[in-house]
Amino acid sequence: MAELRQLKPLLLLLAVVLGALACTVAGDGGMPLVIPITKDAATLLYSVSAPVAENDQITNHLVLDLSGPIIWSTCPDGYVTLGCTSPACMQAHRFHPPNCPQTGYGKPDADNPHRCKCTAHPHNPVSGDTASDDMTQFTTSVNATDGKNPLYTVSFVVSTSCAPESLLAGLPENDVGVVGLARSALALPAQIADTQKVANKFALCLPSGGGDGDAGVAIFGGGPLFLLPPGRPDVVATLAGDTPLVKHGKSPGYFISADKGIAVNQAQVQLDGNAYGATPLVVGLSSTIPYTELRSDVYRAFIKAFDAATAGRARVTPAVAPFELCYDSTQLGSTRLGYAVPQIDLMLQGGKNWTVFGANSMAQVNDHTACLAFVEMKGEHKQYGYGGGATEAPAVVIGGFQMENNLLVFDEENQRLGFSSLLFGRQTTCSNFNFTMAA
Repeated sequence: MAELRQLKPLLLLLAVVLGALACTVAGDGGMPLVIPITKDAATLLYSVSAPVAENDQITNHLVLDLSGPIIWSTCPDGYVTLGCTSPACMQAHRFHPPNCPQTGYGKPDADNPHRCKCTAHPHNPVSGDTASDDMTQFTTSVNATDGKNPLYTVSFVVSTSCAPESLLAGLPENDVGVVGLARSALALPAQIADTQKVANKFALCLPSGGGDGDAGVAIFGGGPLFLLPPGRPDVVATLAGDTPLVKHGKSPGYFISADKGIAVNQAQVQLDGNAYGATPLVVGLSSTIPYTELRSDVYRAFIKAFDAATAGRARVTPAVAPFELCYDSTQLGSTRLGYAVPQIDLMLQGGKNWTVFGANSMAQVNDHTACLAFVEMKGEHKQYGYGGGATEAPAVVIGGFQMENNLLVFDEENQRLGFSSLLFGRQTTCSNFNFTMAA
């Protein structure tokens, strides 16, 4: 494992992008890029992976982070550090991570006293730890796509940060870094948009399974995306709705506004109007927390509403941690959208609802028990500290479980988030992209 963690950043970034995402061609630009996504059963984190070009027996893995403004990985000896006046160095310091002192743009180059070496600050979204290390660049290879299959490999330069191996704490066993997908010039979507001349947008389809053949898919450029079985329409062109992306403090992450709040079983949840201004509710999206977190004032009202809406269902007590409401799953009943439980709606700015059905609201914890997969936000949420200074937690942070088998399109150019709703309703899943290279 130590040898795997010390692979060259070039090879690590191959993991990020080889397979890369399917996106729309912008003007006279390049083709979309497509990459598979896997889920780690132990950590419930999502990673991108690909075989190393020089040795297809080795596969690299890096964690996806919707709130991460840069790409980082462990580095070997011999890499070239960027200078402090390079554009990438300036961009690397736009979003300062939490618990990290301001130290300027870099440090003197030991080999050239007249040169300043750029220092970046990679941040682990799981452990909350931050390090300082060198900023560098590598050429990486990825697959272009027509939205149906990978077509051919393209190569381009990627700016990335090195990181010490100690920063890997909490990541899946073989992962060697993090791929930032946030609203930043050094996040992977923006770098692909710049080098490939495609739209600065990407589609994300997280898988629910962690086995072989269960890979999800990500699309840089926005689409098209066709999922099996054959004959299905482009999912990107047939979204259920979209809503404006909003800012939350100085965070580079993705946020939307639930200006009419939350509904359970189509009844609006009554929140304390004096707490945090109540409406609109700021909703974040995170690929590095397993289940949706709700701020305490919102969580208590939400749990009360769901408890009342399921009053006739057989409970399992005590509940299985970290959940509060658990049920005898043999008596819940099922539909093609999961367990037959009350639907949950985030009533979004623009008039559309993000609806959570049973497949995304109930977590199966053992053979006979399913629990409401929403948890109370605890203490400071380290995910949203980028930019310096404390930022009030959003009302809701949607976790990975609630995003699984839902296609999300993050459109930075138009500052909108598109969503498909649960793909089970279309008789397909996020694991139904055909990764076979086209002939």
